[in-house]
Amino acid sequence: MIVLDTHIWLWWVNGDTTALGEKRKEMVDAADVAAVSAISCFEVAWLEAHQRIELPCDRKSWFEKALHGSGITLVPITPEIAGRAVDLPEHHTDPQDRLIIATALIHEAQLMSSDRKIPLYKELTGRLL
Repeated sequence: MIVLDTHIWLWWVNGDTTALGEKRKEMVDAADVAAVSAISCFEVAWLEAHQRIELPCDRKSWFEKALHGSGITLVPITPEIAGRAVDLPEHHTDPQDRLIIATALIHEAQLMSSDRKIPLYKELTGRLL
């Protein structure tokens, strides 16, 4: 399983190979399971509502395409994931990113991200793409 950070998911669904890169696109396409944390849905909606991103269609249609039409698996936030996110070192104060990291850790998955703070988490050694 590869857990996609929210920005990676956006780039992949929107076909932004310039931002994503061909190698990452191939990795996502070839993954047995490509997944996103449920918190990424909140993050996309919040970014769009605050005009930090522009979706190519209305939000509801984008989510339909990004989840049901893409083969991406939506991973729920469980109490175990929530607890792991809280227990992580304080390298990152963004709760969304902490939940995404915890999702990858709990599911023993790889994490694909371009966030510069994520490599600070030693827990992700060998898991970060």
